[in-house]
Amino acid sequence: MTATDVRPSPDAEAMAAAVAAAIRTVDANIDSFGDRYPADTTAGNRYPLRPPVAGQPPGANVGWTTSFWPGMLWLAHDLTGADRYHRAAMSHVDSFATRVARGIDLDTHDLGFLYTLSCVIPARRTGDPRARGAALAAADRLMTRVLEPAGIIQAWGDLADPRQRGRTIIDSLMNTPLLYWASHTTGDDRYAAAAHRHTAELSQHILRPDGTTFHTFYWNPETGAPLRGETEQGHADHSCWARGQAWGIYGFSLNHRHTGEPALLAAARTCADRFLAQLPADHVAYWDLEFGDGSRQERDSSAAAIAACGLVELADNLDDANLADRYRTAAGRILRSLADSYSTDGHPASNALILHGVYDKPKGIGVDEGTLWGDYFYLEALTRATAPGWTSPW
Repeated sequence: MTATDVRPSPDAEAMAAAVAAAIRTVDANIDSFGDRYPADTTAGNRYPLRPPVAGQPPGANVGWTTSFWPGMLWLAHDLTGADRYHRAAMSHVDSFATRVARGIDLDTHDLGFLYTLSCVIPARRTGDPRARGAALAAADRLMTRVLEPAGIIQAWGDLADPRQRGRTIIDSLMNTPLLYWASHTTGDDRYAAAAHRHTAELSQHILRPDGTTFHTFYWNPETGAPLRGETEQGHADHSCWARGQAWGIYGFSLNHRHTGEPALLAAARTCADRFLAQLPADHVAYWDLEFGDGSRQERDSSAAAIAACGLVELADNLDDANLADRYRTAAGRILRSLADSYSTDGHPASNALILHGVYDKPKGIGVDEGTLWGDYFYLEALTRATAPGWTSPW
């Protein structure tokens, strides 16, 4: 067989087609949104501009999801090398620098999501001083949310709010990379130490003995004693919110990469094994792992996309090649299902990358819609699958 006889595998062809479809949507959204921000979720399968809140205009940089838009632009640049995506992504640095300088909507642990994708990436790649300064300011702000002696990072709201005080959530595992970056950049170990301690607390308490996870968990902020687990967006306190389990796979894997802590790798494997055991026939999870085929419940494509990324990250951290291959194969099945049955290729009426996500089913928010984070992690999963040597922003 000559070199000209070699043909791409069906999976390679499918992934290339999925990337091309996703890039077409990103291109259209650059024209529509530019340096403004879409809403958290679609409405009728289309993203509107982010609604005006707190005196900010439509499309303003508020909320926890805005960085997923520049994050997608950086991924588009990684996939294509085209300078227009670099320029479009860099156009968001000023907005995020202004946000942290003016203290706009910063009472959240999601500063990690917000500033890793918007400012750490350009700080690393271009040395941009405004991006670096904004990311470090966000890391400093995140450090103010560390509650002693519990050693956890409070998730939401004013630190004095009795409903939120002492509460963290499993999503927080994805916010700690900002702190590891800050320690690496400044040489100040305080950031990494806080991240490590927080993650160790979650591995001991937010992960249940049966391998499922709580969405949220409370500690006594005065004594540090662990109190109770609850849910906020899952079906019930005793059930397992699918997106939270996916955050566990990815977040514990990332924190292991930054710390080398074996217990965190074990926690990631536990989350992964339980998630995979609960998947339906098409490998895309229902919004809570309590539900399966025949339940008539909605899927959460965003949980699937996060898990696909997390499973590859987990595999990359493993020394056991057979086990790593098992997780990579599972990630490939999930990603192929998303590309074949959940992507918007062939749905020109939508400006999302994938559909059939769920934001908050109990509150009726973003149910069976596209989600901004689902789109980002779907594109990240495609990048992991098709761009050898890709460097993670996390």
